Amino acid sequence: MTISCRFIAVVIAVMFLRQALAAKHTVGGSQGWDESADFDTWASAQTFKVGDELEFKYSSLHSVAELPSESAFTNCDIGVASNSLTGGDSKVKLTKAGTRYFACGTSGHCGQGMKVKITTVAADATPTSPTGGSATPAAGGASPSPPTGGSTTPAATTQSTSAAAPRRRLLGIFAFVAFVALFV
Repeated sequence: MTISCRFIAVVIAVMFLRQALAAKHTVGGSQGWDESADFDTWASAQTFKVGDELEFKYSSLHSVAELPSESAFTNCDIGVASNSLTGGDSKVKLTKAGTRYFACGTSGHCGQGMKVKITTVAADATPTSPTGGSATPAAGGASPSPPTGGSTTPAATTQSTSAAAPRRRLLGIFAFVAFVALFV
């Protein structure tokens, strides 16, 4: 294999590896984007990294408004939304580190708590603790743990991070094989 072919193989392997490491987070867990979800608890149990994707699943009674500031988020100022999503299944790619704010655009829903603050860290950051930051859960609730009987929030937390594990493993193996192929 020539040097340029090896270089191309490495670039492709790195691209697959980056995709394998990205996670998809269903906002609100199994409850989705709905008034019944506890978004503060859900977000505080997640680690959001650059490259990850938020998935908002909701009924036609809801929408997703991205708010430009913490002030707009706190005051539920939907009128200044920088982006509005409709259709029941909306995806938002987390492209840079920082904090983003989302709320339901339906009148009154944000004020009832249908909003979420997402803090994204660099893709290479090591998750030592959740970075949701908008609420401090009770002791012991700060890190994702296996589901416990009767509670949907821990199960949703585990679901969003562990669902990607088999795919990550497979793509990691592929990247390793491609890397080894460079030297054969």
